[in-house]
Amino acid sequence: MFEFIRTHQRLMQIFLALLIIPSFLFFGNVSTDMFQDPVNLVATVGKRSITQQEWDNALNQEMNQARQSPTFDQARFETPETKQRVLNGLIEKQVLQAAIDDKHLVLNDEVLIKRLMEIPGLVGEDGKFNNKQYVELLKQQGLTPAGYEASYRRDILMQQFTQSIQATAIVPSAVANRIADIIEQEREVQELLIKASDFTDKVKITDDMIKAYYTKNTKNFEIPDQVKAEYLVFNSDVVAGMVSVSDADAKANYENSKKTRFTQAEQRRASHILLNVKKDGSDREKVKAAAQALLDQVRKAPADFAKLAKEKSDDKGSGEKGGDLDFFGPGAMVPPFDAAVFKLKKGEISDLVLSEYGYHIILLVDIKPESIKPFEEVKAQILDEMKRPMVSKKFTDLSTPFSEAVEDRSESLQAAADKLKKDKLELKVETVAGLGRVPNPGMAPGTPYNNVKFLAALFSDDSLKNKRNTQAIEVAPGVLVAGRVLEYKPVTLRPLSEVQENIRAILLRTEADKQATSEGKAKLAALKAKPDDAGFALAKRIARTKQPEIHPAAVQSVMTADTSKLPAFVGVELPGQGYGVYRINKVEASATPDLARRQAMPQQLSASFSNQEMRAIVDVLKEKAKVKVIRPAVAASASASASASASASASASSAK
Repeated sequence: MFEFIRTHQRLMQIFLALLIIPSFLFFGNVSTDMFQDPVNLVATVGKRSITQQEWDNALNQEMNQARQSPTFDQARFETPETKQRVLNGLIEKQVLQAAIDDKHLVLNDEVLIKRLMEIPGLVGEDGKFNNKQYVELLKQQGLTPAGYEASYRRDILMQQFTQSIQATAIVPSAVANRIADIIEQEREVQELLIKASDFTDKVKITDDMIKAYYTKNTKNFEIPDQVKAEYLVFNSDVVAGMVSVSDADAKANYENSKKTRFTQAEQRRASHILLNVKKDGSDREKVKAAAQALLDQVRKAPADFAKLAKEKSDDKGSGEKGGDLDFFGPGAMVPPFDAAVFKLKKGEISDLVLSEYGYHIILLVDIKPESIKPFEEVKAQILDEMKRPMVSKKFTDLSTPFSEAVEDRSESLQAAADKLKKDKLELKVETVAGLGRVPNPGMAPGTPYNNVKFLAALFSDDSLKNKRNTQAIEVAPGVLVAGRVLEYKPVTLRPLSEVQENIRAILLRTEADKQATSEGKAKLAALKAKPDDAGFALAKRIARTKQPEIHPAAVQSVMTADTSKLPAFVGVELPGQGYGVYRINKVEASATPDLARRQAMPQQLSASFSNQEMRAIVDVLKEKAKVKVIRPAVAASASASASASASASASASSAK
């Protein structure tokens, strides 16, 4: 079993990471030491404290995990909202831990041992826990049994505590069915649009109106401050040419690894005819008899194999191709099939082969013997693989000289580049104009100077006022950038003459909207007093679960309108388009209920209510624990709003 651990270290690392993440990744390992440096404190939970280092660690751990995703965006982890979310997680973990401690909850050894024995590869065939493997595995992760088990106990207790709270959210089936009825309800609706465009000729826009709008909305007409800057990029590509691997070393690497890495196992091409057997095996004998008759027929006329496969095989995918399965290697098929194929000679037909799918008749069409890719074919790959760690080391070795050079020669990036040239590091100073304080979404991904951290450094007071080099900023793994401001353009206001036509268009739309809305509301009042259907479009069936056939902005109002008396009328402002009046003629249940949605509804509602219940409990516990956030990432009101929005989103997702 230890061999399994040794040869599957990556798998075991991931498994352990999943076990450790609940306490170290999302929430962090929060200290209870109250003798922290006050300057380093970011929050307190009763007598417990959270430090800046713990906050940074939690953020970095979450970011490192996210790097595995192809859509990873480092800028997302540098926003105040993300930082605040991570800090909130640390606080919530401590609040819940305090509640667990107050209730003196403990985890007995039996539960811990049971959980540990569920780790793959740590229990031998004799059913006994292999402690030696366990200690070795933890050692590879830099952990000790005592530290890991203490953390794991906390995680299990936390899980049990939160689950016990969430389990109180029970949704009766009657409630779930009623909500499903409401979601699937359909309404027959007619639409009457009062278009804003019909009023544009009646609107008069004066110069005074334009001036007043311009004066009131100057922020909308500002040109943000910009800089022209020079920058210096140091990345792995720069040092790639500074390292080399000889052909002899590459050839030696090839010879040592060609059997394991560059050998193509024997491939076999087969065709088959499959007759399925029911999962319970009740028709096995009947199918076997039919398969045997078919096998006898094939052996009498092997040339008819493809024709019979098309007509008789239950594997329709290969059957359409005459049973052809193309070339495949050992282990590609289910074991009985695999074993039979690799015993056949070319052109030979197998006996009946029983697999979990049924009975197979197999024809071996062709054989590709084992082959080894020649050195020249894989040479480039080997050279790249051998150079990669050398480039990484070289980059690391030169990162410090690069950082020191841009700081020591802070008055000029060219001076820094000249100093680095003496270390045989050739870097070119580039220039770019029109950089703002925030990244430009229109630029190509990975543009080194279009990075939130680099731009923040470039727009710092020292950089703007003193025109000094920025520090070396890591904008991506293995990419350092330093910059220096050459020219600064402060925020400017576009002149009225330049924007007055845009303002005129805005005012025209706004005033036309107002007139359309005014007429629409008058029309709505008249219809409520004396219903009729004059001017309305043809009736359409509207539902929350269908693509809307009326203006999307009106669907919510139509579906929530009081329909105790029909026809019912509702009006909706449609900014930029006018005003919509909607006549609701019928309210009916869906003719085709979504059974899958209805089955999932109780669980989804329970999950939603559980989240709300958990949120409410955490809020109470926070108040009890006297949480104090000393240095929030965002203002308290914004943080609360973001938290509420996240909660609402989670609830909405659960209810879909």
